[in-house]
Amino acid sequence: MNFSMKKSLLVFLLVLTTILAGCMYQGDEEGQGKIPYDDHIESVQRSVEAFQADTGGLLPIKTKDANTDIYIKYPIEFSKIIPKYMEKIPASAYEKGGIFQYVLVDVEENPTVKVVDLRAAEMIRDLNLRVSMKGTTPFKEQIGDNVYEIDFEALGYKTPLTLESPYSDAHLPVVVGGDGNFYIDYSIDLNQILSEENIDVKEGEDIRSLLEERSHVVPAYSLPYTVNEENEPVFMRR
Repeated sequence: MNFSMKKSLLVFLLVLTTILAGCMYQGDEEGQGKIPYDDHIESVQRSVEAFQADTGGLLPIKTKDANTDIYIKYPIEFSKIIPKYMEKIPASAYEKGGIFQYVLVDVEENPTVKVVDLRAAEMIRDLNLRVSMKGTTPFKEQIGDNVYEIDFEALGYKTPLTLESPYSDAHLPVVVGGDGNFYIDYSIDLNQILSEENIDVKEGEDIRSLLEERSHVVPAYSLPYTVNEENEPVFMRR
């Protein structure tokens, strides 16, 4: 396949991904797929616990690579708990047109149901397609240890991409690591928690747990954060 054909294929895939993303997150009923309702989470949690009790401690999860991001490492496999332990998949789940993937965290000590906002995954997939088309990674100014701003203009964007935060009214930036991978930057939300709640955390401690503990949504597709001497969130050295 020559370069022209390859580029045309990538353009087609980019357009197709955008169209499918729009269709994917319509939800069974208008608005249902956009909120991880408490009763959805509680229903899945009860089903997971019942499954675990009946199977001698096993969990209804899909197998992922050991190096997978901890927040997306243990996705729930609904086929293992439906229909015996719950009637149907929640409307907020991506399997039913929602924007959330149901996952487990703390699987060793206290398996807990959380959700991943898949809009982040779609945004990162779009960025990766653009990079494939351009053939270069769009690094700009360094903003942390091996973390950089993205040159969105070089990728053909008129304005920088942001993600509507699942934790606040903020619109979160996207950054690129020295490894060429894209990540959602949760510094705004972390800084708000640290400043408003006066939380005492130790330098070197990953503070993403502050977001996880306060929401059903986990900070997936992100880098670890800690605090500096001023108790402000900074990217952790890697």
